[in-house]
Amino acid sequence: MWYETGLTIFGQKIAYTELVGQVLALAVVFLAQRRSLLTWPVQLVSVALLFTVYLSAHLGGLATRQVAVGAIAVYGWYAWVRRRDPVFGVVVRKGSPRERLAIVGAFVAGTVAFALVLDALDASWAPWPDAAIFIGTILAFALQGLGLVEFWLVWLVVDAVGVPLQIRSGLYFSAFVYLIFAGLVIHGFIDWNRTARRLTQAAKSPL
Repeated sequence: MWYETGLTIFGQKIAYTELVGQVLALAVVFLAQRRSLLTWPVQLVSVALLFTVYLSAHLGGLATRQVAVGAIAVYGWYAWVRRRDPVFGVVVRKGSPRERLAIVGAFVAGTVAFALVLDALDASWAPWPDAAIFIGTILAFALQGLGLVEFWLVWLVVDAVGVPLQIRSGLYFSAFVYLIFAGLVIHGFIDWNRTARRLTQAAKSPL
């Protein structure tokens, strides 16, 4: 099939769709760190390519994730266009304690529910990590669209689950990309956290 053609690196075959899709996914993290509007159109191209990769690897959760992320990317693009500060760019903030608790609850409940669905439909050979990555990704992009700093922390959880799953699936390049993701995510969290603090201080400063 066209989406299975690729190249071999260190004895491992990497499909061009996986290569380009993951490189673009890395670009998304880089662009998100800088709060660039290009984050979202690049994301749309990435998910279209990775959808075919995960579908061929029989990872239904990861394939479905691409569809959901594509829909959220459209919303995120719209939200970021409307919520821009002339000095700091996209407005970002830290979540409240209640919001953080809701994030954790949504991740746990969503993972359990979706894992049971994947298992019942025989849509994934690893339903629990597959589900955790799916729910974590949906949460991360939704929180990113809302400008919440905590979305970076959700991405760290996704990376921690994703690396071993990609390796066991034979998607070694994707596993390598997930490791790079982790470094970019940590840097992005520090940057967004700093920006959120500056925005809070600016809001409190007298005119």
